[in-house]
Amino acid sequence: MTGYLADLRIVLRGRDFRRLFATRLLSQAGDGAFQVGLASLFFFSPERQATTQAAAVAFAITLLPYSVVGPFAGVLLDRWHRRQVLLFSNLMRAVLVAGVAALVLSGSVGVPLYLLVLACLSVNRFFLAALGASLPHVVPERQLVMANSLTPTAGTMALMTGAAAGFGTRALLGAGDGTDGAIIVVGGLAYLLSSLAASRMRVDLLGPDDDARLHAVAWRSHVAAVLNELGQALRHIRLRGAPAHGLGVIAVHRLAYGLVTVAWILLSRNYFNAPGQVDAGLALLAQVVAVTGAGFAAAAVITPAVTRRLGIRCWIVVCLLVAGISQLAFAWRFDVPTLLLSGFLVGLGGQGAKICVDAIVQLDVDDAFRGRVFSLYDMLFNAAFVVAGLLAVLFMPQDGYSRAVFLTVAGLYVLAALGYAAASMRRSSSGMASAAVQGRVTAAAQGRAEEQQARAGRDRSSTDQREA
Repeated sequence: MTGYLADLRIVLRGRDFRRLFATRLLSQAGDGAFQVGLASLFFFSPERQATTQAAAVAFAITLLPYSVVGPFAGVLLDRWHRRQVLLFSNLMRAVLVAGVAALVLSGSVGVPLYLLVLACLSVNRFFLAALGASLPHVVPERQLVMANSLTPTAGTMALMTGAAAGFGTRALLGAGDGTDGAIIVVGGLAYLLSSLAASRMRVDLLGPDDDARLHAVAWRSHVAAVLNELGQALRHIRLRGAPAHGLGVIAVHRLAYGLVTVAWILLSRNYFNAPGQVDAGLALLAQVVAVTGAGFAAAAVITPAVTRRLGIRCWIVVCLLVAGISQLAFAWRFDVPTLLLSGFLVGLGGQGAKICVDAIVQLDVDDAFRGRVFSLYDMLFNAAFVVAGLLAVLFMPQDGYSRAVFLTVAGLYVLAALGYAAASMRRSSSGMASAAVQGRVTAAAQGRAEEQQARAGRDRSSTDQREA
């Protein structure tokens, strides 16, 4: 803990980091309020039922924009000043959220509302990708693991703070579309404050570093050009190895975590509480979210210290195994206390792995590719969640009670841990083999050089003797 606080003080000492950090915290607090307003509207209104189909539709509406917009966001993030992206994306979101709130307050829950939510979340894709690509510009390389443990985790805590404010508003005002609209308005105000925080940074502070790319033609709008640049990013991470394996870990984690999230919603609303007990169901879901957030916070504290001892690769494997064990525990004992414990452990394991993968991507990816790679990262991150919703429709009962699902999730985490460990060992062996080959080549070259020098010396000696 002492080491964590010391590193935290070092990271927070940077003025530019603090400004980027404030931009993230305010925006994600707004996300928390916005998401609670939407969840209350779609899942915990007395007149609406929570089903696997409803959860899958909600996941698709809220997350597919991240995957569709993501490729274009990455290409543009490598061409636009990222500070401007942070500033204007939150201004746009504030306007769009005002439109969402107006529709909710008028009682209009239909296609126009869904379209506005889609637009708002699509803009959010630019914001989050820009945050990930910007961090190395405000933090020394040796502090990146610490910064990655602090910023996403603190952002998640800010999101949960915003969510708690939303829950509190609902408890104070009572259920209803008017309350949901008020909660959404609070989220919009947080977006405005985040935009103000971003405006305090220099325009060119967050990159990209390549001025030629900034002044190149930015609007190659046809799809082939975008796919070509994303293909370059894919080739870049494949050649690096470590980022590709890390992204694979995140994809499996999000698939598993998506299944668990659908189950949490259904269990809270339909299994541990009667379907008509809407407030009790929402309160239980809030508890699960809170303990998961506590797991995120624990990962932020533990990860920097543990990675210094075990290394990043080993800690990723441990985190995946912890998340798998958490789901085995809940499959074995299906009650609320074990549900809360498993929520904490999956939060700890999943966030610990993500902190490490973030650092790997930031360290091993060139800045010219970083925006595109983080967009690919986000595509996997969110598309896996959507796939989880579709799988839930096929295999999960409407009350969320399924030991088979939780055993499957546990198996996914264990397989991911074993696969990542094997890939890391192969990469290490390949690196050692390459080093050995290089050593032999160097030794042979040195031997040839010494032989040539000796031959040249003998020739000079013979010449000297003849001249004498």
